[in-house]
Amino acid sequence: MGGRVKVALLQLNYIVGDLSGNAERIRSAVEAVAAAGAELAITSELALLGYPPRDLLLYPALIERANQVLQHLASRLQASIPVVVGSVQPNPLPEGRPLYNAAAWLEGGQIRHWFQKSLLPTYDVFDEDRYFEPGSQPQPIEYRGRRLGFTICEDIWNDRDFWQHRRYHWDPVEEMARCGADLLINLSASPFSLGKQKLRVEMLGSLARKHALPILYVNQVGGNDDLIFDGASCALDRWGRVVAQAAAFQPDHLILDVDELTQSPNPDQSPPTAGSRWPTEPEAELYEALVLGTRDYVSKCGFREVVLGLSGGIDSAVTAVIAADALGPERVLGVLMPSPYSSPGSLTDAYQLAQNLGIPTLKLPIQPIMESYHQLLAEPFAGLPPDITEENLQSRIRGTLLMALSNKFGRLLLTTGNKSELAVGYCTIYGDMSGGLAVISDVPKTWVYRLARWINRQQERIPLATLTKPPSAELRPGQQDSDSLPPYDLLDKILQRHIEQHQSGPELVAQGFDPDTVQHVLRLVQNAEFKRHQAPPGLRITDRAFGTGWRMPIAKRQEGII
Repeated sequence: MGGRVKVALLQLNYIVGDLSGNAERIRSAVEAVAAAGAELAITSELALLGYPPRDLLLYPALIERANQVLQHLASRLQASIPVVVGSVQPNPLPEGRPLYNAAAWLEGGQIRHWFQKSLLPTYDVFDEDRYFEPGSQPQPIEYRGRRLGFTICEDIWNDRDFWQHRRYHWDPVEEMARCGADLLINLSASPFSLGKQKLRVEMLGSLARKHALPILYVNQVGGNDDLIFDGASCALDRWGRVVAQAAAFQPDHLILDVDELTQSPNPDQSPPTAGSRWPTEPEAELYEALVLGTRDYVSKCGFREVVLGLSGGIDSAVTAVIAADALGPERVLGVLMPSPYSSPGSLTDAYQLAQNLGIPTLKLPIQPIMESYHQLLAEPFAGLPPDITEENLQSRIRGTLLMALSNKFGRLLLTTGNKSELAVGYCTIYGDMSGGLAVISDVPKTWVYRLARWINRQQERIPLATLTKPPSAELRPGQQDSDSLPPYDLLDKILQRHIEQHQSGPELVAQGFDPDTVQHVLRLVQNAEFKRHQAPPGLRITDRAFGTGWRMPIAKRQEGII
């Protein structure tokens, strides 16, 4: 039987590259949990640097400074409890990548041990093989009569009995169990996506049951660029039951008596638990993620205020609500830019939204600028009928005005396009795509409506007319989105299968989708690639977003796919 030990899981919100600031966050948290009775503290993956540091890791000066800060942190915590800190460890060997993704055991003012990550993900948003050398065979460490098996993030995502297809040829968790670990501890920086938490808990439970070992899982929280980390750190007993879970989407900590995880008297008896701390509805889960991602992106980029265009449509309405809840309504400026094609209802809806949210507004009619453009281009366009060129000019006028306000007043410009539109290019480059953050660019249009209805579940924050009127860019008389695109419920079904499940045109047709519609949609997706390469960063909420994990060529053919 192992000894009793109380372990604290530190779920903190880090800033990438803020070494001294992150160290202070860790120090403060360690001292707080030590005062509450913890005897060992664990951070998340690469906590000292913040995850993901990406190409900052290529700078030797940053690595040198990280090790200095780590040593200083160890000194400052000399009289406190031991803490395991996610950081980088230089590779002393003359071959291989120069760094390990690692964790350092700090105790008594020194770095006592290092633990190295073994499995390096190189898919979707992950590119760790670019920077890190895989760790050596893991070994448990003795502490207070316990044999602690440390793993880092991806190391636990490779169980042969849970996954139908494994990415790696060996399993560090299996090796830890074979070497006699009696407690598994995982330092993670696992990004959020819809539905992922359920998968995480199922996987962790499966591992605990398979090896008859309790698991402590500590995850990073907060937004870093396009990635959102949801926290929800947890502890599972040897029967795979979640006995404690930290808050979702906010900093928190857990203090666990390990003996209670291993000596539960009866697997049929309900273990002590704080209850589920995860949103019960998928819309709530999505909304909390977007609010956190927006708040952190704005603040970590050094902004206090934002600006966005208010069209009276559903996308700008949902984006405005998210921004107001993330930052406070007084920090959100809504700009109305009506044209001769804007309906009176759109202006009414935009003003009503702003009033409901309490955000200030500014009205800038664009007709005079449109007329000046038309006059200037009259000669080169002589004899040619109006077409999409004139429509795009309106969008680019609006984008220019919004960027001017952003520059003049130091407000970050939020773009309001959704994933469906970005997928098929139903957006104007250098127009409505202008901005510093695309809040809902990974949210399909049908989900935008779901989110809007959820936002209005208790009171009408978004005007009802915004949810019920046909969506329209209002760039020409009587225009509706359905003039150019299939109905969004159909479009999103095709896009989800093509983008997230990698299904080809022939596969989609075999499932019963109309061949002409499939061909049309997939051609639009292909032709819009150049736009996505120039889009602002967007918050990732699905497993396949148009962001750092999307690596499609622009100049290409797609034989066999379309």
